[in-house]
Amino acid sequence: MAVCRLAIAFLTVWFTGIRLHAQADRHVVYFKDKNNSPYSVQQPGAFLSERSIKRRTHSGIAVSTEDLPVNSTYVSQVHATGARTYFTSRWMNVVLVEATPAQITSIAALPFVQRTELVAPDQQLLGGRMGKTKNGLATPTETSTDVQLNMLGLDKMHIEGFRGNGIMIAVFDAGFPGINTLQPFQSIFDQGRMIMTKDYVYNSNNVYQYNAHGTEVLSVMAANNGMGFVGGADAAAYLLFVTEDYNTEYRIEEFNWLFAAEKADSAGADIIQASLGYNFFDDYNMDYAITSLDGKSAVVSKAAGFARDRGMIVCVSAGNEGTKPWHYITPPADVDGILATGAVTASLTKASFSSFGPTADGRIKPDVMALGSNAAIMRQDGSIALSSGTSFASPLVASLAAGLLQAYPGLKPAQLVQIIRSTASKSAEPDNSLGYGIPHYLAVKNYMTVSELNDDIFLFPNPSVGSVFIGFATLPLEPVSLVMTDLAGRTVMDTSVLPDWQNNPLEIPLSNLASGLYVLKVSVSGKVNVMRFLKM
Repeated sequence: MAVCRLAIAFLTVWFTGIRLHAQADRHVVYFKDKNNSPYSVQQPGAFLSERSIKRRTHSGIAVSTEDLPVNSTYVSQVHATGARTYFTSRWMNVVLVEATPAQITSIAALPFVQRTELVAPDQQLLGGRMGKTKNGLATPTETSTDVQLNMLGLDKMHIEGFRGNGIMIAVFDAGFPGINTLQPFQSIFDQGRMIMTKDYVYNSNNVYQYNAHGTEVLSVMAANNGMGFVGGADAAAYLLFVTEDYNTEYRIEEFNWLFAAEKADSAGADIIQASLGYNFFDDYNMDYAITSLDGKSAVVSKAAGFARDRGMIVCVSAGNEGTKPWHYITPPADVDGILATGAVTASLTKASFSSFGPTADGRIKPDVMALGSNAAIMRQDGSIALSSGTSFASPLVASLAAGLLQAYPGLKPAQLVQIIRSTASKSAEPDNSLGYGIPHYLAVKNYMTVSELNDDIFLFPNPSVGSVFIGFATLPLEPVSLVMTDLAGRTVMDTSVLPDWQNNPLEIPLSNLASGLYVLKVSVSGKVNVMRFLKM
């Protein structure tokens, strides 16, 4: 999570390598290869769950050598130097270690080691350490979640029975205190929907501690207090990972994100939700430049790209840098093919703090928008509050994706991401302030309905009773003229409308018309389509 750099003088001394004694720091060790691996891409069940393999198969994604586990013999030889070894990454072929300078020198000399990289000072991974809990500012309220659900059509999605049932969402954050004790989350445990938890910051198995940011983010998706606070995907299954150390900011957190993404992948998660971003660090040598916003340079962006390429939908916050000198999105929001979400107000205007695009290579960002200014969240004590940040907009979009994956299981995740973006409110004129606009459940539903039909413009049902619908296979970019006449040639309707995906197909009420045959002329882009239908 991007924070202001601490202006502490001793940091300069610390990172110039001046030491008074041998200090073990955290490094990642990159290996050159995966030679002599006991694993094979032909037998992925040895290192991936059946659910993970099915997700890849559904998207036509082959298991590759990048998916093979790190060579355990290499890890053992690194450990033999006296360094402590912890988490490994299949995708980047690394192991995380705590090691002294002398041990790092020995590790770097091993023939299978490509390089080492300092990712954070000090030891921290001995396990079981209790972290401090910090709460962000929030305003207590009795409000419901109606505004944020309605904005994306999540209320309508719920009415139609799509609440994320059968969908697995992995959440990366700074801590989840209260989740295991609060009644609004109890059904997750009672129904066996809490699939996995892991604390990568202190290497513990207790995620229900530390900073409450994760609790608030999760509440937007998963909480339901039966009194007006309803999460957007309150029937989904969840995996909770602590990856963010709220007390410091070092590149280790990007690698924690990577480790969690791989665990989520192997468990078979469908969606990753991470309201975290990285640009500046407590060690300025780790900082990213704006030119690094290409979706490939930052470690966390590489991790998100790997997850996307394994068939997971990656939902991240765009960043809260909109009023700062760095006013751009923060990695991993720069990755192509994911859903980086910015924040709007209840009046549908951009929240001032929400980060801008574009990416360094000129792509539109953010991707979509959702309510992130005065969004309803649940705090770790179970109280309801209004809080602001793109952190709370992103889980709303993740909830939408979960419901749509349930509603349209035949869609590939990459297809769904594209449809969500291309049917959002500004899809015809995207920009680097609001991206492609606000997505909506009905917009995607209408798109799916239209995509199943062959005609460019179509009318249904015919005969009709209460209403007739006009649909467009390609959304018109200018107003459509609709003129309806009866058999005597009398005009009974003359209007124009600019369709969007929330009203495509267009509904034309017929309750004031007598039974009989009618002619409808649909004019768009200089072309006239004449259609006849029978009003019963």
